[in-house]
Amino acid sequence: MQGGTHAAVTLIVVTWNSGAHVVDLLSSLDAGLEGTPNWRILVVDNDSRDDTVDLVAAHRPDAKVIGTGCNAGYAAAVNVGVAASEAGSAVVVLNPDVALGQGCVTKLLAALEEPGTGIAVPRQMAPDGALQRSLRHEPTVRRAWGEAVLGGNRAERFPAWCEVVGNRTVYAHDCETTWATGSVMAVSRECLEVVGPWDERFFLYSEETDFCLRSRDAGYAVRYVSDAVCTHRGGESHASPALWSLLVVNRLRLFRARSGPVRGAAFHAALLAGEGARAAVGRQRSRASFRALCTGSRAAGHIIATLQQTQPAATEASGAR
Repeated sequence: MQGGTHAAVTLIVVTWNSGAHVVDLLSSLDAGLEGTPNWRILVVDNDSRDDTVDLVAAHRPDAKVIGTGCNAGYAAAVNVGVAASEAGSAVVVLNPDVALGQGCVTKLLAALEEPGTGIAVPRQMAPDGALQRSLRHEPTVRRAWGEAVLGGNRAERFPAWCEVVGNRTVYAHDCETTWATGSVMAVSRECLEVVGPWDERFFLYSEETDFCLRSRDAGYAVRYVSDAVCTHRGGESHASPALWSLLVVNRLRLFRARSGPVRGAAFHAALLAGEGARAAVGRQRSRASFRALCTGSRAAGHIIATLQQTQPAATEASGAR
């Protein structure tokens, strides 16, 4: 804890074999916390087998490390961190592969003071300085079919046909959004208490979507803060067939849970069409996800069990996304 007896914010860093990235995050925290006098750092570690925990101890001795004892998943680790967070404080959930820009946390906390705001997210940049399109529209059947038929890059030109907010001018100004990718996410204490815990059934991917949508259902908006900036490495899901499969399958699970079996079947058909088309031209990750979509309700559990047992090199399997 820093600067007082009560923390205004608790930072929750979720790690799993994150030694390759976590030092950059830890080194950026002082800059990101500039202007926030009282804070606490929790690192929730999903049983890392590398030097993650030693690196945290060496570079941030003021951080408290909480071990889950297993690869429990991202949502479960977030819930552990929230349970251990300072009573009454907001929380900022962090992937281990981000680096915070100057005053990032302070600006996100200021946004949480806006009436009706429960979640605040920053502008995400790639390591090369390119904007990462991190904002999202409502998941719908039409958007799923737009992405399947047009492809993601082309579909982004048409907001009614794509979930990704592709218009770069949107990112130049603060705005409300339906949901956003969860590498950095500030959540008010009131929102946490009303909405409840993150859904651990998702393990990884769609858990932040679910939380944002449930927050909106409860009357709390997601606010994008254009001058709060972070750098995000990410991207393991695009290289790993298993992770990509879990991402795709969890999109279906979430949509079906919220929209029912009829619309869920239409959404499923769109995902099958899109992944099937990409599998047909040789994309390995889409071959894996197409098979998973054909497997049915057992797919997510099988993928999660495989990720927990194999300990792949990708840090994303419950630490970074």
